[in-house]
Amino acid sequence: MFKLIAFKAVDDRERCLKFVEGHRQVLESIGVKKVTSANDKWMENPDVIVVIVESDEDGLIYGGARIHKANAEHPLPIVEAIEDLDKSIRDIINKDIDAGTGEICGLWNSRKITGMGIGAIFMSKACLALAPKLGLTSMYALLAPMTVKLGYETGYEILTQVGNNGTFYYPKLDLIATAMKLHDAVGLPLVTPEFRESVQKIRENDHLIIEENYRGRSVILEYTSYII
Repeated sequence: MFKLIAFKAVDDRERCLKFVEGHRQVLESIGVKKVTSANDKWMENPDVIVVIVESDEDGLIYGGARIHKANAEHPLPIVEAIEDLDKSIRDIINKDIDAGTGEICGLWNSRKITGMGIGAIFMSKACLALAPKLGLTSMYALLAPMTVKLGYETGYEILTQVGNNGTFYYPKLDLIATAMKLHDAVGLPLVTPEFRESVQKIRENDHLIIEENYRGRSVILEYTSYII
C-alpha cells in the first residue's frame, strides 16, 4: 500500500532529503537543472508542511508537494522565482499575509507510479485539506503547463495581474510557468461537489483510508497527518 503522509519539514529531515532527491530527479528528467523551490533551505522553515506519497513496502518516496505559509521572514517560493521578472508579486502576496496565505509548490510525481492512478491530485487534496488548520484563507502556485489543468481542477484561477497575463518564461526560456491563485482555500467554491467532499473527509480525519476511483482507476491510500 502507498501512504499519503503530511508532516512539518522541521520534524523529519530524512523524509525531506528523500523529497529533495526525488524532486531533483524529476526536474533533471525534463532538462531543468535548478529551480528556486528545489533547494533545501525550506527544511529549516517551521512554516513549511510536506506531503508525500510513500511506499509501505520499501519506504521510498514516489511523489510530493509542499505548503509554504507566508511570513515576514521567509518569502514564498513564487516570490523568489519571479520577483526579478515582476516585482509586483511581492506586494500582491503581502496584502494577503494578515488573512493567512501560502503556496503549494515543489509538486512532483515519480514515473514509477504512472498508471497507478496515484496522481498529484491526491497530494493537492491533502494540501487543501490542511489549509484551515494552518490558518490559510488563500493559496498561490506557480505551475508548469502540464499542471495548469490540475490548478483549475483544484479551484485555482490564473493570476493575470503579473507577468504576461499570469505567464512567465520560467525556469528557463523554453518553458512557461503560470502563476495561479486559490482565492478561497477554505470554502473551495470553484471545485466540484465530489472534490470538495473528498477534501472535507481528509480535513476531518488525521488518519484515513482513502478509497476513490480516479479517472477509471481504483486508488487506495492510507492518509496520516502529523500536523498538530
